[in-house]
Amino acid sequence: MSITDPTGHHPADNHGHPYDHDHDGDAHQHHSGFKDWLFELFVPHTHDSSDSIDNALEASKEGVRALKISMVTLLATTVLQVIVVAISGSVALLADTIHNFSDALTAVPLWIAFILGRRVATKRYTYGYGRAEDLAGLFIVAVIALSAILAAWQSIDRLFNPQPLENLWWVLAAGVIGFAGNEIVAVYRIRVGQKIGSAALVADGVHARTDGFTSLAVVLGAGGVMLGFPLADPIVGLLISVAIIVLLWGTVRSIGRRLMDGIEPELVARAQTAIEGTPGILAVPRLQLRWVGHRLQGAATVVVADGALSTVEGIVREAEHRLGHALPKLDDMVIKALTASAREKEADLEPSTHNHH
Repeated sequence: MSITDPTGHHPADNHGHPYDHDHDGDAHQHHSGFKDWLFELFVPHTHDSSDSIDNALEASKEGVRALKISMVTLLATTVLQVIVVAISGSVALLADTIHNFSDALTAVPLWIAFILGRRVATKRYTYGYGRAEDLAGLFIVAVIALSAILAAWQSIDRLFNPQPLENLWWVLAAGVIGFAGNEIVAVYRIRVGQKIGSAALVADGVHARTDGFTSLAVVLGAGGVMLGFPLADPIVGLLISVAIIVLLWGTVRSIGRRLMDGIEPELVARAQTAIEGTPGILAVPRLQLRWVGHRLQGAATVVVADGALSTVEGIVREAEHRLGHALPKLDDMVIKALTASAREKEADLEPSTHNHH
């Protein structure tokens, strides 16, 4: 962190207090009712747990471990489903299998991003490589879109060229397997994502959870065929493709917000409260925060009393300490301190600057 009048550089103190959240709104808001239960299921609050991991290196290691385990689980689920597709010829199950396989592969770029994020900053990449996590999100979007298109193509082909399904009980079993495998992965990814503060990993977990429910749709398609409606299988396949596209829009919005340095207003409010509560700080005219991967960076301008010049360094140190408690995922915060009179001079110049434009 840097300050002026005088200046100094101090790293932010990170403290393992579970106050960090990755969502908008009231941190203690609880939902009730079926609709709100669904909201909590697919848009989980990323509350930090008591064993929250705030160290950047340990967080990346934990994220990579989660990706390895979940990828193996999804690949095992996919292999079982491929066997049933070969036996039954179910296009709905094929669509679900393709998506599960692509979901397993999306772990690879995120895995690489976590590893790159550990690298130290260079003269070219002075902020480090944390943005690799956001770029991995763009690749994930492309893979999900491709899987949706492929699944839709297969389903439309079966609508015009229907083929008899066999071993429907196997299809039902494979759908249940797909649901179970995805839900296990979803719970694990979301839990680890909450611990390390990775919105990308939490989102990937929600993606797996939705895949699990599309696997249950396969069960509905097989049930429709059993009841004498043979087109139920390709129709369900198309519905799965639509569900993927709907999900994709939410993922695009999330990644786009990160790439545009969007931040949850709750985190800004928490940082504002921490700094304003520091003895000696009169105001916080500027405060900026942004996510870089699963870590936070920021900058702030604070105003201190004219007679506080001799204690500015201590005041900023206390502000850093409070920020470390309020935002455990904060890696770097640049604080610029101005005296009240210096701030007034800046304010007097601002209107005249605007009048020239």
